[in-house]
Amino acid sequence: MTVSKMTWRPQYRNSKFRHVFGKAATKDSCYDGVPITRSVQDNNFCAVNPRFLAVITECAGGGAFLVLSLHHTGKVDPHHPRVSGHKGNVLDIKWNPFNDYCIASASEDSTVKVWEIPPRGLLKNLTVPLKELQGHSRRVSLIEWHPTANSILFSTGYDYQIMIWNLDCPEQVIKNPVRTISHHTDVILSMSFNTDCSLLATTCRDRKVRLMEPRSGNLLREANCKTHKASKVLILGNLKMLLTSGISRWNERQIALWDPDDLSVPLFVENVDGSSGVLFPFYDPDTHVLYLAGKGDGNIRYYEISSEKPYFHFLTEYRSHLPQKGMGVMPKRGLDVSSCEVFRFYKLVTIKSVIEPLSMIVPRRSESYQEDIYPMTAGNKPAMAADEWLSGIDKGPVLMSLKPGSQVAESHSEMSKGLGNSLETRRSQSRPGMLPLSYIQDQLGTKDGKEDNGLADDDRCRLPVSNGGDLPLCSPPRTENELLLKFHKQQEEIRRLRELLNQRDVRVTQLELEIKNIKNSQPQGSL
Repeated sequence: MTVSKMTWRPQYRNSKFRHVFGKAATKDSCYDGVPITRSVQDNNFCAVNPRFLAVITECAGGGAFLVLSLHHTGKVDPHHPRVSGHKGNVLDIKWNPFNDYCIASASEDSTVKVWEIPPRGLLKNLTVPLKELQGHSRRVSLIEWHPTANSILFSTGYDYQIMIWNLDCPEQVIKNPVRTISHHTDVILSMSFNTDCSLLATTCRDRKVRLMEPRSGNLLREANCKTHKASKVLILGNLKMLLTSGISRWNERQIALWDPDDLSVPLFVENVDGSSGVLFPFYDPDTHVLYLAGKGDGNIRYYEISSEKPYFHFLTEYRSHLPQKGMGVMPKRGLDVSSCEVFRFYKLVTIKSVIEPLSMIVPRRSESYQEDIYPMTAGNKPAMAADEWLSGIDKGPVLMSLKPGSQVAESHSEMSKGLGNSLETRRSQSRPGMLPLSYIQDQLGTKDGKEDNGLADDDRCRLPVSNGGDLPLCSPPRTENELLLKFHKQQEEIRRLRELLNQRDVRVTQLELEIKNIKNSQPQGSL
């Protein structure tokens, strides 16, 4: 009889994200002097897109939030214009994923308001919203945009209801939501959708995790685990699992994985630590990496999640002595792929009134585009209109490539079809005062709207682009404020054209003098 011996082998796991590290921005790249809100709501208080950074601020006499250009780093002017149209404190803000100039805000005044930000940012306080949603009877604590359909917004508040709004209508004030979901018995703490928004998961103060069909409002499944009190939930769409963060019966912070088809018992539970702050989970479906940031903590933990046991694979931890009150997350299309950046946070540090960008980077020696860490990701184009989703159609997101030079759709406003506003269909990403001559001439009407086919290749390379997209044109102004902005912009362009003409006149005069000197220096016989 032979006896086989079992040899022990260490469990090494090969992963391209084992060495992901966090790189905090320098002081010059931070946003200093921001009066961050003191609200105790367990929200992020910050929203980011590739153009603007929005943060809820502390103010008296109503609620307000700041909207800063992403490149407006350094010291922030204490008198910087704000969005200040709410009568109560602002509790949550979210950018429209398909329009970088549209943001929604929820407030204690029981309303949700949708705002249009001017292309050059705020030059004065913005008090008149694009849309106002009136339906909640108490304060509104959370809002979420539909991930694939245009002009659909979800809101929930202290009236224990989830309301679905269709912004694709001409009214400026909307009082009737298209659907109201009333399955909850207490305050809703978080909402999450799967990739095509056919499922909606929520957590509630009654300790229950609910999974429902958002369009009809039907409750599909409900979890009531006595050993895990969930506060935040995420649907891991590409893994077909639910993730919740919360506390155990011994008040230890923990995370749990659930099977959406069976919410009776979690698949896996892992205790994190004994701190008291709420855990904010952030999941990257492209890399399958989960980031855990605790409220009041200075560290961020990263895990890689797989569909097989043991599910969680701890990678590493970013440590900092500065505690965060909230976190904003940059969409994938705004990352710096040249430095192998796979995730970017905007960390709210209340004790220093600072917003600190924090990049998660995969160390690579090569400076070329790394296709293995940048798969096709959700872009900024809606997959369908609001009426299509309401009629029963489900579609996944429209994917895009992050490779520089690939054709990427600019952030355009398809909301204009339903909102009754001719918002800009494509907008420029260049800064004012840095426009090329050909574009200025086109804007002033000297080219009759036609492209300059004779534009040299080197001039074409100097045009501002976003991942290969050409510089877009702007639509005519709609309001008096937009008309004033267009006027100032045109005056600046005319001034630059005059300077350019003066420089050319000086150069012509110099050349004439040189020719005259050459003629005078030559002997008479040679003429």
